[in-house]
Amino acid sequence: MQPLKKADPSVIDGYRLLGRLGTGGMGVVYLARSAGGALAALKLIRAEHAADPGFRARFRREAAAAERITGRWVVRVLGADPEAREPWLATEYVPGPSLAEAVALHGALPEPTVRALGARLAAALDGMHAAGLVHRDVKPGNVLLALDGPRLIDFGIARVSGATALTATDAMIGTPGFLAPEQARIAGAGEVGPAADVFSLGCVLAYALTGQRPFGTGAVAAVVYRTVHEEPDLDGLPEPLRPLVTACLAKDAADRPTAAEVRDALGPHEGPAAGDWLPPGLPALIAQRSSRVLDLPVADPTMLNPEEEKGTSRRRFLVLGAAGAVASAGGLTAWLVGRGAAGGSGGGTGGGAVRTSYTLGVLTDLSGPGQADGRAQERGLRLAMETFNARADRPFDLVLKILDDGGDAKRAAAGARALLQVPSLVAVLGPTTTETALAAADVLVDRKVPMLSVVASVPDGVIRGQTPDMRTYFQLRPVPDVMIVPFGRYLSEHRLGRTAVIEDRAAGAYSWLAARSMKNSPPAGGTVTVQQVAADSEDFATAVRAALAGTPTGVMYVGKSPRRAALCAKALRQQGYRGPCGSVEPAFGPEFLAVAGPAAEGWYFGTGYTDPDTVPAAKEFAAAYRKRWRLAAADPVDRFAVESYDALYWMVQTLRTATKRNAVDPSAAISNLLTNDGKQFRGVARAYNARGDESSAAQLEGLTLWQIRSGRPRCLGPFAEAAKRD
Repeated sequence: MQPLKKADPSVIDGYRLLGRLGTGGMGVVYLARSAGGALAALKLIRAEHAADPGFRARFRREAAAAERITGRWVVRVLGADPEAREPWLATEYVPGPSLAEAVALHGALPEPTVRALGARLAAALDGMHAAGLVHRDVKPGNVLLALDGPRLIDFGIARVSGATALTATDAMIGTPGFLAPEQARIAGAGEVGPAADVFSLGCVLAYALTGQRPFGTGAVAAVVYRTVHEEPDLDGLPEPLRPLVTACLAKDAADRPTAAEVRDALGPHEGPAAGDWLPPGLPALIAQRSSRVLDLPVADPTMLNPEEEKGTSRRRFLVLGAAGAVASAGGLTAWLVGRGAAGGSGGGTGGGAVRTSYTLGVLTDLSGPGQADGRAQERGLRLAMETFNARADRPFDLVLKILDDGGDAKRAAAGARALLQVPSLVAVLGPTTTETALAAADVLVDRKVPMLSVVASVPDGVIRGQTPDMRTYFQLRPVPDVMIVPFGRYLSEHRLGRTAVIEDRAAGAYSWLAARSMKNSPPAGGTVTVQQVAADSEDFATAVRAALAGTPTGVMYVGKSPRRAALCAKALRQQGYRGPCGSVEPAFGPEFLAVAGPAAEGWYFGTGYTDPDTVPAAKEFAAAYRKRWRLAAADPVDRFAVESYDALYWMVQTLRTATKRNAVDPSAAISNLLTNDGKQFRGVARAYNARGDESSAAQLEGLTLWQIRSGRPRCLGPFAEAAKRD
């Protein structure tokens, strides 16, 4: 909550304003206290919008609709005046977090919690639908979590079922990712009925159970297209709830269950005692926030309120008296007393202490060409956050703010600017390409917000503003130039001194430099010959034939294309070569196996990531990762997932140090610590160096050697040791 500004009124029709809960283009939402002592969220509309007859008509309709909405699981309207110069609407205040905030802070919710959540939201919608209303914007941000159950809020676009919409005819109503297909079809806005709310509820249930949006993220157009034309991604959804959620997400509105049917399928909606429906951690958070607002002092007067001076009374729809406020406070007090430090189940710090929350921005590719690596980063970071936030002794909470850049530099820059608007932001993780990392880092550098990369690689000296005494970009992975080292070390350890390099000119300067490096430092002190394949040619047979004329004891493909590496492998197999072959991380993709087929067998690759199953210290992580994301025991852990997990915990360690030093600006403090004091970190996968450019040894930290065995990639471990083995 923000303090009142001098231009804010002190009182609106008997409501004493205490602070600002939020602002937007339409107006301001205040925290207020009624004359009877009840706390309220009071929405005040700006005069310039109220001057529009169409807008005032919509607000009048909202107030009238809100008056008709009753039930335990919706916020009650306390008062309104749609005819005032600046119209306002007051609803009861719910101090708990939104469902979106809860999932961001604590991760996916357990099935019993979601059953209770869904049954109560369905009951709220059933009541709305019985009154002839459609909410039309059911989403996690419009669901508040209270100790006794959720509350559905924001009826700003609710309307009578079948009535003509008062919005612009070309406006899409609802929130992409949670709206129904019929809402996405703009021309069919008049067809939106109760079934649209059920579809949105299905999206909310899937989000609460998995932490993921069923139609993904990314550009609005892409999300809307998937909503209309593609099936939802329900991976990770518990099997008992999959049929119900699938039915809610039917494309045809007629095929969906009613809200009442959803309520009955999920179980009782009256629920257990206060707090018992929530997982550990969330009751304590709600109680902490409640205890803060219950004891708020009266704010200092701001601007003169002429209505207060006149003693004028505006029209009131509903009033909650002092008895209701006392009862509300008494219920919370009873919960606080009964759930104290001695026997509490909230997982808090005890004694009602309030934890600070810090936000880690995640800017990665979730919908573009690098979405596999982006999704692995997101999953590794989510698991780390959930594990940390579950610890009772944690000194603070972590929140992930995840944005999809689609692998596009412009979107990455825009995403970085959006993250800078988050007051609690302390660091950003996750670019997948050099271009997106550069674009984001250029935005973040002036605010000294650190960015950590475990996938993307940026050459040293390219990002502006980096000095020996203060850096903001930290690369937790080996640079691409050293990817030739693991296979080269293998050849040296086995004294294979005649190396043939197939230089793929399609990779430009990268392949040229790699080939030169091999010639300058030949494996086993032997000889290196280089054969080139033109960028516009796929004739690898000619280059391979020339390379094999020198009877090499090892062949290395240097390039960035998995498909072209596969063509090289096939040419080698067709011409009878059976010796060791190797390549580098950019060429090590699924397409290599798919195109090369049997010719891929035995190939070695140098990479900057590891398989946690091969690291004893990371096996617990691997088991937790598979459990969290419902992978089979035989399924590999996604690459870069464990490195992302480690990156978050490095931020935890550094943030602990910054807070102990009472840093005024945690983000700048983290940059300073990583630059000077925090160069080394030991994670579950390996050691990390924040200044990997300082020494050749540091540059090689994290390099691993992989081999294709029985048609599958197998991690052999850190390259120096793995190269010694057969």
